[in-house]
Amino acid sequence: MLNLERLRTLHALARHGSVSGAAEGLHVTTSAVSQQLSKLEREAGQRLLVKSGRGVRLTDAGRLLAEHAGRILSQVELAQSDLEAQRGHAVGELRLGAFPTAARGLFPAALTTLRADHPQLRARLVEMEQEEAVEGTVRGDIDLAVVLDWYNKPLPVPDELVRAPVLDDPVDVAVPAGHPLADRADVSLADFGEDEWIAWPKGEFCHDWLLSTLRGQGIEPRIAHMAEEHATQLALVAAGLGIAVAPRLGRGPLPEGVRAVPVRHTMCRHVFAIWRADADRRPSIRAVADALREAAAGMAG
Repeated sequence: MLNLERLRTLHALARHGSVSGAAEGLHVTTSAVSQQLSKLEREAGQRLLVKSGRGVRLTDAGRLLAEHAGRILSQVELAQSDLEAQRGHAVGELRLGAFPTAARGLFPAALTTLRADHPQLRARLVEMEQEEAVEGTVRGDIDLAVVLDWYNKPLPVPDELVRAPVLDDPVDVAVPAGHPLADRADVSLADFGEDEWIAWPKGEFCHDWLLSTLRGQGIEPRIAHMAEEHATQLALVAAGLGIAVAPRLGRGPLPEGVRAVPVRHTMCRHVFAIWRADADRRPSIRAVADALREAAAGMAG
């Protein structure tokens, strides 16, 4: 008899391509992964892995069994969804992922609601960038993730995922207090044609969005600095080193010396939840989506 958790480990290895990647995806140690795979080889009666340089690769038998494991695990998820739907209660463990400002701005309230309303549900949050969240949800490492796209730049979402809106997050422009436009009631992006910008690092979805949006306004972007976290970007703005996009979700009080000016033609981020279609009937998924929308409504109120 093949052990389900060992099949899950093999499937993770096939998805991630390495023992360390499988361990990270399963939230276990590399030695635990190696032990599970050794036991699975004994159960299967065939070599499933061979050494390849510093790592390992699947044999033909390993690839075949990993493909079967993927189908088996999908059926198990469907069975769990159906059983949970029949009970009608949000129970068990749910692995959640969210980009940083959503983790900070939505999840404290949402997780508090879930703990009060669904005491048998164990929701565990991991903060992560959204590309990682989408990939993790597709792989099954994450049950539900909160991600974003922009009003003029959709995020590609694989067909096997369901998406549900959570909120639209208005975005301002953060400028130093001494900036000529700091006291304006609103501004147009075209007003910042001569300014230097503080952007996200190259290669990130939001970095690409900023460049394409400014160019769409006839502005060739002048990127002075790049920083991952909004708090770092705002600190650089406070020092007079440039201006930055400032989403409102999870923003908190602005640093001294920074003003957030609304954009006349509203810029916003669309924040939404994603999960695998085969988990769509799980009450726990619906409970989290509802708690997130309730947290978003509380912010608006």
